[in-house]
Amino acid sequence: GADSAGWHERELAVHGVRPLLVVDETAPTGTVICLVDEEAAGERTFLTDSGASLRLEPGDWSEELLDGVARLHLSGYPLFSDTGRAFVAAALKAARARGVPVSLDPASTGFLAGLGADRFLALVAGVDVLLPSRDEACLLTGLSDPAEAAAELSRDIALVVVTCGAQGALLARSGEVRSRVPAVAARARDTTGAGDAFTGAFLAALLSGADEGDAVRQGCLAGARAVEVVGG
Repeated sequence: GADSAGWHERELAVHGVRPLLVVDETAPTGTVICLVDEEAAGERTFLTDSGASLRLEPGDWSEELLDGVARLHLSGYPLFSDTGRAFVAAALKAARARGVPVSLDPASTGFLAGLGADRFLALVAGVDVLLPSRDEACLLTGLSDPAEAAAELSRDIALVVVTCGAQGALLARSGEVRSRVPAVAARARDTTGAGDAFTGAFLAALLSGADEGDAVRQGCLAGARAVEVVGG
């Protein structure tokens, strides 16, 4: 949203990220209120107003965004609106045409439940890496065991990495769990952003040439650091 685009642009630049923003002059920037339970190891609940995020559309995509790009990572949130789904389809098509691998984070069990597991999985067909949380993986498969869920998802998606909080992470390929990586010891104060920290470190490690197991370990380390800090 135009209300805070300037602030986001400055913050991204300060942290070494090149901002390529689409600014909506009508809807405000999305807002999330985060409720953290300090007595439950920092577990959090989100109250979300998606605002301009739900107005993302195919016209906001440009194939030039892939110039010089080694990997494309997508949030699952655009899949929860009609125009956002069309945006993701355009991005996936362009990435496949260029041979750019694509990873995706399902984003939210609440939204997933509304969209439906079968519909979600159909929409992400062609994604190379899926990075669900334990709850998201179980919701997508209808299975209660995260290892079984990871294995099931990996029958159709090349690499599935399921984050399991204090139980670490699971890496699955071709219908079986290939690696179980323990969590790094941490004093959890706020779990907000831990999954994103995991994903960022995991993808950065892959880009630096690490094997998948080492990349998952780097993700677990970043997640442990994230939960010790209040705020995303």
